[in-house]
Amino acid sequence: MNIRGANRRRWLQISGGLFLQAGLVAPIIFTTQKSSAQQTATPSCGRSTPPQMAGPFFTPQSPERSSLIEPSLKAKRMRLMGQVVDTRCQPVPGALLDFWQCDEKGEYDNQGFRLRGHQFADRKGQFVLDTVVPGAYPGRTPHLHVKVQRKGGQILTTQLYLPGHPGNAGDLLFDPRLLMVARGPDFFYQFVLAS
Repeated sequence: MNIRGANRRRWLQISGGLFLQAGLVAPIIFTTQKSSAQQTATPSCGRSTPPQMAGPFFTPQSPERSSLIEPSLKAKRMRLMGQVVDTRCQPVPGALLDFWQCDEKGEYDNQGFRLRGHQFADRKGQFVLDTVVPGAYPGRTPHLHVKVQRKGGQILTTQLYLPGHPGNAGDLLFDPRLLMVARGPDFFYQFVLAS
């Protein structure tokens, strides 16, 4: 094999790999940009809330509570209000909502139940969560984790994101359909479970 042929082959391998990577990344970029422009922040009742990975920090059997705020937490407070409905827009009373998140430093409590708790939606499918604004950690924009389940139904595991946060654009898991809606100082999100 001559050197010129080997160099040409190597060039084709490298450029082919770059084109392949561009081909794999470009749809993600264009889909994300298109999704950001076309999707509403809270999905309509006809479509189920998109699932997302639980990540490695879920702890089962969290305490039942609607406030995750503790005296030791120094981060800015936030309130998330919302509703759990089905794809026919009917409330899901008694739905289980299990929340967990990191603190303002981007750290999860993996020893206890700090910033972890579950609650049940009321008879109108409504819920209120008092917590703190989660911090970011490398590669992730601030987010809240949640598992939502109707009694005897499938579990929806997903994540919620802060609207307008600059870290959203650089997070490969970010989905604009999972943006909380700002309502004054508070946030709102409607979870839609499969009927």
